[in-house]
Amino acid sequence: MSETLTFARAITEGLRSALESDPKVLVMGEDVGRLGGVFRVTDGLQKDFGEDRVVDTPLAESGIVGTAIGLALRGYRPVCEIQFDGFVFPAYDQITTQLAKLHYRSRGRLQLPVVIRIPYGGGIGAIEHHSESPEALFAHTPGLRVVSPSTPQDAYDMMRAAVASPDPVLFFEPKGRYWTKGDVTTGAYPSADDAGRADVLNRARVARRGDDVTLVAYGPTVATALKVADALAAEGTSADVVDLRAISPLDVTAVAESVRRTGRCVVVHEAPSFLGAGAEVAARVTEECFHSLEAPVLRVGGFHAPYPVAKLEHEFLPSVDRVLDAVDRALAY
Repeated sequence: MSETLTFARAITEGLRSALESDPKVLVMGEDVGRLGGVFRVTDGLQKDFGEDRVVDTPLAESGIVGTAIGLALRGYRPVCEIQFDGFVFPAYDQITTQLAKLHYRSRGRLQLPVVIRIPYGGGIGAIEHHSESPEALFAHTPGLRVVSPSTPQDAYDMMRAAVASPDPVLFFEPKGRYWTKGDVTTGAYPSADDAGRADVLNRARVARRGDDVTLVAYGPTVATALKVADALAAEGTSADVVDLRAISPLDVTAVAESVRRTGRCVVVHEAPSFLGAGAEVAARVTEECFHSLEAPVLRVGGFHAPYPVAKLEHEFLPSVDRVLDAVDRALAY
C-alpha cells in the first residue's frame, strides 16, 4: 500500500508494522506511551498495543539501555527512544561497553537486536543539548550499526530493517525533517519481490545522477545536497548526490563508483567536520579513487565548537552557499 506520510509518521508506521509482526518487539522510553513521544512519533502505539509493549520508562537513559540489553538477552527486540541527541550520553557506557561488545565477547553465541532511536541534528530552534550530531562517536565503536534515513520511504524501510536486524542499531532520526512529506509504500517487510528495500541498512542510494561532482550526504543534509544540485544545474553543472543511509557500515563501493565518474567529491554533514564521518569518507575515497580524482575531497560540516544558541544555528549548519563554495573550489582546482 502506498500513501503520503510525514517523515515522523513513516517511522510510526514502521514501528507499528514491527509490533504487529513480532510479539517480541517492544517500544520503550521516556513519554513514548501516553504522550506519544516529544515529537509524537510513537503516538497511538500504547493505545493499540498496551502498556506491556509500549513502555513509559523513568528518566534514566542508562537504565533504559541497560534494561533493553537484558530484554534482548532473553529473546526480545526492544526499540528504545532517547528523547534528544544530547541526552544519549548517560547511556554511552552501556552502548559502547556492553551493547556493542557482547556478541563479540560471546564468540557469536549472544545476539542483541536492540534499536536505539535518537532524534538528532539542528534547524528547529531548540535549546542546548537538543541539536547535536554525535553519530561519529558511535560509528567509531565496532559492533554497532549507525544509520540515518533522509526520506519518509527510507524512514519506514530502515526502521523495519533495523528492528529485524540481529545487530544493535543506532537509528539517528533527523528531527528537522520530521514534518516533510513523501510517498511511502508500507506493508510486510522485507518482501521477496523487493530485494533493494531489504538492504537499506547496508547500501547507499543515488538520490540524483550527475557527471561533474559527487555530493555525499546522509540524514538531514541530503535535502541540502539536492538543493545544491538544483543550483548547480542552473549554472550548467551536474551533481551526483549519494545518500549514504549508513555511516557504519559505510558503502564505500557506491561512493567510489560515483567519484570515479565525476573526479570530484564534496562530503556534507551537520556534525563538526573535525574527525567527523566526512573525514572517513574522504580518506576512503582518496584510497579507492586516487587516480580518478581531479581535486582533493572537500568537507562541509559544522564548526569545531559547541552547538550554538538557536539564533545562530543557521550560521553553524552547512548551508547551500557553503556547499556551493566547496563545489566551486573543487571545480576550479
